[in-house]
Amino acid sequence: MKDFVAYIVKNLVDNPDKVKINEIGGTQTLIIELSVDKSDIGKIIGKKGKTINAIRTLLMSVASRNGIRVNLEILEDPLKGPQGEEEDEE
Repeated sequence: MKDFVAYIVKNLVDNPDKVKINEIGGTQTLIIELSVDKSDIGKIIGKKGKTINAIRTLLMSVASRNGIRVNLEILEDPLKGPQGEEEDEE
């Protein structure tokens, strides 16, 4: 699943080297966390979320063939705080 998502996302973004994908497996559900460069988030989401919904639909189709459930999450920049402000590291 991770390779499938990586293939799709890396072909959509301008900075494919900054794409990070993390799989968190459970017994019945697989959570895939996607992190891309800040400038590429809009390309992954698309207008009114159409691109990310299409990726999720493809992913659910592949997952259902394997008998599992999948949830795709886009992670925000980990260095940002809850209000989008830079957090100070002391």
